[in-house]
Amino acid sequence: MGKTSRRSLVAMAIGLSLVHSIYAAEKAPSQKDIDQIRTELKLLKESYQAKIDELEERLAEAEQANEEVSDKTDNLAIELSQQGNQKAANTFNPGLGVILNGHALSSSKNRDFQIPGYQLSDETGPGAQGFELGESEVNLTANIDDKFYGSVTLAFGEGVEVEEAYLQTIALAQGFNLKAGRFFSNIGYLTSHHTHTDSFTERPLPYEAFLGGQYTDDGIQLSWIAPTQLFWETGFELYRGENFPAAGSAHQGQGVWTAFTHVGGDINASQSWRAGLSYLDAAVSDRQTPLGESFSGDSELWIADFIWKWAPEGNGSIHNAQIQGEWMGRKESGLFTDVNALTHIYDAHQEGWYLQGVYQFMPQWRVGLRYAQLSSNNLPSEFANTTLDNLNRDPQRTSLMLDWSNSEFSRFRLQYSQDKTQPESDDILTLQYIAAFGAHGGHSF
Repeated sequence: MGKTSRRSLVAMAIGLSLVHSIYAAEKAPSQKDIDQIRTELKLLKESYQAKIDELEERLAEAEQANEEVSDKTDNLAIELSQQGNQKAANTFNPGLGVILNGHALSSSKNRDFQIPGYQLSDETGPGAQGFELGESEVNLTANIDDKFYGSVTLAFGEGVEVEEAYLQTIALAQGFNLKAGRFFSNIGYLTSHHTHTDSFTERPLPYEAFLGGQYTDDGIQLSWIAPTQLFWETGFELYRGENFPAAGSAHQGQGVWTAFTHVGGDINASQSWRAGLSYLDAAVSDRQTPLGESFSGDSELWIADFIWKWAPEGNGSIHNAQIQGEWMGRKESGLFTDVNALTHIYDAHQEGWYLQGVYQFMPQWRVGLRYAQLSSNNLPSEFANTTLDNLNRDPQRTSLMLDWSNSEFSRFRLQYSQDKTQPESDDILTLQYIAAFGAHGGHSF
């Protein structure tokens, strides 16, 4: 190789080395760059560490909260269990309820209540003039055990009496139910209801004339509810026969028996109904009148009842209405002894009916109208001037009422009645109050 070629190669090598040195010098990071990279890396590590610390703190809080929720859940379960045990224990303690029912009455005729042609019970009529404590009551109810329920109602006014005291089974097999003791009969519609649940201050005329307002006695009741979509209840009752319309506890203390059947259901979401047929047969032994007269024989009573209720979509808090009516027919036959100790053969056919409507036209306010009438066959002349002389009249009564309820536990009612049970009509104005406190069960349909 010539000198020229060697010089060329040396020059080329030197040139390449110089170019590489310049390129390397351009690409090599400075200390400043290295420090910046280190700073960024440190900030990145610190940022990630802060995020990790935050996540770890949140995890710890979540675990703590989970433990607290678990503890609260366990404590709540224990509390509910204890409350359940207390409720189970209190289930068998009696619930105590009180009903106060009083009125002030003004009558245009100051006279004893009578219905010519009808022998009445001692407790019929609108009440005495002026202020009077009506049929107020104290009620105790409880489940005795898993198969029996008990109820006692004490009525008080001038005195205290046991109105109801009975033992009742809880859902016997196949829809049967048994009740024993002293209780209201289930014939008709109003008979089984306490009077403080009525829409008027007194019972309709047929109830006063034929049942003394309400039939209650010592006895036993067997009822059955059919397993059908339509409500169907039927039953049979056997009573001692001590109370009106019976008397004397005839037939060895089995003087009255009854039979009843009721059907009902919903027409739609706003309307419901119930209808029934009932029968009462009473053996009467020496049933006395205030004049000293007496009757002994047999008393038969038939009842047909119907009620229709309306509440928009089932909500009756603002508006609701009901139409209710019953027809009663009675046949009595036997011996009647007048005040002169003369005995006559007595055979009477009597009937009565009432129809009433009640409308709640705004919350808390209701208005109602009722008409009631009685009629009976004319008796022979020997019954003239006796309690059973109907004076050729059909007794009637028309009642108009307005009531206000502050709640379901208090009610005030103003009622006007035109009573035409006697030859001279009587205008009766009544102001009534009803208050309930303590345990108070729901009312039946």
